[in-house]
Amino acid sequence: MAQTDISVKAASSTKGMVATPHWLATEAGAKVLKRGGNAIEAIVAAGAALSVLYPHFCGLGGDAIWITADRSGKAKAFMGIGHGAEEAGAALAGLSAIPARGPLSTLLTACLVDSWDKVLVHSRSEWQGKETLAALLDDAITLADDGFATSPSQSFWYRFRQDEVAGWPGFTETFAADGMQRQPALAKTLRAIADKGVRDFYEGELAARIIAGLQAAGSPLTSKDLAATATRIETPLSIDYRGLTLLAPPPPTQGVTTLGIMGVLAGFDMAGLDYRSADYYHHLVEAVKQAFLDRPAIADPLFATVDTDRLLNPDRLGAKTRAIDPAQALPWPQTFKPGDTAFLSATDSEGRSVSMLQSLYFDWGSGVVAGDTGILWQNRGAAFSLDPASPNAYAPGKRPFYTLNPGMALKDGRPHLLYGTQGADGQPQTLALILSLMIDHGLDPLAALSQPRFLLGKTFSDATDSLKIEANVGDGVVDGLSAIGHAVSRIDAFSQLGGQAGVIRISDEGRIDGAHDPRSDGGAMGI
Repeated sequence: MAQTDISVKAASSTKGMVATPHWLATEAGAKVLKRGGNAIEAIVAAGAALSVLYPHFCGLGGDAIWITADRSGKAKAFMGIGHGAEEAGAALAGLSAIPARGPLSTLLTACLVDSWDKVLVHSRSEWQGKETLAALLDDAITLADDGFATSPSQSFWYRFRQDEVAGWPGFTETFAADGMQRQPALAKTLRAIADKGVRDFYEGELAARIIAGLQAAGSPLTSKDLAATATRIETPLSIDYRGLTLLAPPPPTQGVTTLGIMGVLAGFDMAGLDYRSADYYHHLVEAVKQAFLDRPAIADPLFATVDTDRLLNPDRLGAKTRAIDPAQALPWPQTFKPGDTAFLSATDSEGRSVSMLQSLYFDWGSGVVAGDTGILWQNRGAAFSLDPASPNAYAPGKRPFYTLNPGMALKDGRPHLLYGTQGADGQPQTLALILSLMIDHGLDPLAALSQPRFLLGKTFSDATDSLKIEANVGDGVVDGLSAIGHAVSRIDAFSQLGGQAGVIRISDEGRIDGAHDPRSDGGAMGI
């Protein structure tokens, strides 16, 4: 799926921009900006379209996390995360782990749709927003009704799971591997939301159809669970890096992990290292390892104590920096957590900006379609532990450990970089590389997104805890990393394992440059 002409991924503007992993979603968001809508409204339209266009990564049966900031840097994190079913305990009794697919993986509610409502309230009250949800869903409804050509990404992940999908309820009747993808049932569901409002998804006729379909498949979710689903609005975490303020969502997300990596890197002269060298990659990889040591402590702060002040304490991060040996690799400390996600970003003519990730967790989520609604449900509940001693142990009403962590960097108090990526465990790793390339080395968004990536640990296709690195990094880097103790394995250039990231950069003078990943099916579009 490598792109032959990556230049089309980038755009420049002075008035506004949208970046998503599918061109039709990018166009849906750009249309909103062109008619005077703001960045939140643009991302609602683009995200709804992407829920149709990228069913393998995101959809109405999943969640979303947003970071928003106005021109003054007033920032909010909208945590659209579902919660555990009240009545799943009996179904899970005797199991050693929650199933990764199927009905018992659908024990988490879905909060994407509720997050649309909460961000649009903020849009109207703080950003002079005037768009209705119904208008913002128009493109998504048309795409679901009329159909579209399946993306290379959808085809790749359908074929990757071709030996599994026959056993997933409602899946093969709904999704295509190739050709035209039509989703008339999902179009009907989107129309119901447009006509009756968001709460129909959680408490109305649509909610009843959703629960009936899920329970018929064997899900433990109930109408009461769905009705209790709500987006939390919180203050983003932050850390200084080279004079920029990096923002990330709080727990239960791994936003603190991304900030921790950057805090460790702050102790090194990364600008003095050639970004094409083994030495540069070694420092990044070792910083990732140090930050991932803290990741098992991340859980829902309503159920467990997560001391982010301690985790991001400069003295503590400085000690992690000093623990890194420039000439020797440490073992990889972390258990693999898979997952797939879609990143969207936008900035408007007033400098108001959004970074957002929406997800079904694994590619294709639980594999369970909720009855006649066309909604593929997420399997994020499989991220819970069944070990009662774990901070991430399953409990009714609890949110699991969350890989999603869209980010934003403020410069002199204003939005400067909007960034995020698909890729579960790979998210903090990819973001650290991209941020260092842009901040330490001054690369533009497309150049940063086009550099070879690495991924530590196990993956879907490789069960070894190796350092996977894209082959276009070159023999010298591979040999150099191997010489200091990294167990290196090569993956394809522009590999799907490298994630699908996006970046928008806003200069002091108001110039906007953006790009979406050469590994994706989309790009950035300015107005």
